Amino acid sequence: MANLFGTLNRFISRLDSEPQAQQQSRSTTGYGFQVLRNNDSGLALEPWFDFIIGINGHNIDSPDPKLFATEVQNCAGSTISLGVYSAKGQQIRETYVSIPPRDAGAVLGLALQWAPLNLTDDVWHILDVMPNSPADVAGLLPYGDYVIGSPDGNLRGDTGLGYLVEQYVEQPLRLYVYNHEYDVSRLITITPSKHWGGDGALGCVLGYGALHRIPAPLTEPAQAPGETLFESATGQDQQIYHPAATPDPSAHPSSQQAPPPPAEPSNPADFLVPADMSFRNPPPAPSVSPGPPQGRAKKARAHHAVAPAAGLDDYFAEGEKVSRERDNAPTPKATSGLPPPPKGGGPPKAASPAPPSES
Repeated sequence: MANLFGTLNRFISRLDSEPQAQQQSRSTTGYGFQVLRNNDSGLALEPWFDFIIGINGHNIDSPDPKLFATEVQNCAGSTISLGVYSAKGQQIRETYVSIPPRDAGAVLGLALQWAPLNLTDDVWHILDVMPNSPADVAGLLPYGDYVIGSPDGNLRGDTGLGYLVEQYVEQPLRLYVYNHEYDVSRLITITPSKHWGGDGALGCVLGYGALHRIPAPLTEPAQAPGETLFESATGQDQQIYHPAATPDPSAHPSSQQAPPPPAEPSNPADFLVPADMSFRNPPPAPSVSPGPPQGRAKKARAHHAVAPAAGLDDYFAEGEKVSRERDNAPTPKATSGLPPPPKGGGPPKAASPAPPSES
């Protein structure tokens, strides 16, 4: 019995360890140059979210920024390809960048730092926001906002935000918040408090981990030229309006004719004609016969009755007969047309003999 319980305990502990192992295997690994600032508005790189992990078809393995800058300068006056990892949806894309010539500087206008890719995994998803809480007053939106950082402290690990909030109780705290529904980032100021009337210093429910990472933005890619967006009916089912060509009166003065009259329908009674339209030969109005006198109509309507369906009485009579046979009930006899006897007085009594008369 002890061996059985030991086996069950080992099996349960193995099941508990499998999700953690899967979560660790799904964690983002690797390094890249994180974009901190982008001075070129035409360069499609987002600060904090994007990491440059490759250039011209090969991965960047060295953290030395001089090697990266040298390769960029060697491609001055041409176009390079950059492999970019985005924290929005954890996707990798390829971006082509035109490098200015050497006399123009041959720079990208970026501020970069070598950092691990899982640096952007430390985000906190705003789930529920309590009314009149510090989070509600600060303008946090439920299920759409993500806390991604703070200029007042470093947020690392699952306890990073909680530790920073404890240091700023009853003090203003600045947080960087990203909203994936609008795909915008903003800086908010929140004042944590434990006396606002509810639970927690922020008054909101936070989500952290693999299930609460930043998703891809809710934007659709631009359609290519000539790509069909909406399909319409084809063939004979498709009804296309072709406007008639208007003749030019100045070009053909002799061909000016009055427009032909509209074609008359073959049977006007088959069409619904509005009141403001009339046919050339309108159909005669149907003759209306005078109705019956008012009193007679009321009398006929008052005494009118609908006869029952044929055979319905026989059906009920047969059913009643079968029911009485099953219940052994006596069959009622047919009643004569004589009126029933009076209810009061009982049966008539016999007349008493008359007293003898004296002679």
